[in-house]
Amino acid sequence: MAYTQIHDIWIQELIEADIPFPQVTDTRPPGARPNYTDASQVTKFELPTEQYENLTDSVLAWKKKQKLGRFDPNAPTLVEAKLRAIDTEIKNRGIEVGKRCRVGGEDEKRGEVMYVGDVEEIPGGTGKWIGIKLDEPVGRNDGSLAGKRYWGKEGDPKHGVFVRPERVEVGDWPVLDDLEELEEL
Repeated sequence: MAYTQIHDIWIQELIEADIPFPQVTDTRPPGARPNYTDASQVTKFELPTEQYENLTDSVLAWKKKQKLGRFDPNAPTLVEAKLRAIDTEIKNRGIEVGKRCRVGGEDEKRGEVMYVGDVEEIPGGTGKWIGIKLDEPVGRNDGSLAGKRYWGKEGDPKHGVFVRPERVEVGDWPVLDDLEELEEL
């Protein structure tokens, strides 16, 4: 029989025997009482990384022996995996230069894919980016970044944007015409 079952039976016997339970009241002010419900206040044991790496009976040691995860010599690096995922996303979404699209599911950000490739001027931007010439001036650039032109010509300020493939939705999105609404009036 498990401890909790024995404990429950013992408590039930005390209740049936009509034995009074002692009443305990904490008379300390609430601010002086220990807070046992907030786990962030509990000091935790932390094993130093160097000591953990030297253990022979840890998950890390097992992964090293089995050559799993980062210990697999044939596993791609994180950068390689990210690059492969971006390429797959571009292929799956059918993103190609010349196709109509919209950015981030927003109808006011429609345009045409003008560039698919690396953009060295974006810090930490490893992998391919999608350069889009927007129909309306709601972008961030004119098809160039840091003096390097990727498409178009100067004079189209705020008509360009570079985004990751997951923000691009390729489809039959007609060119936005703000004057169309005025013509109906």
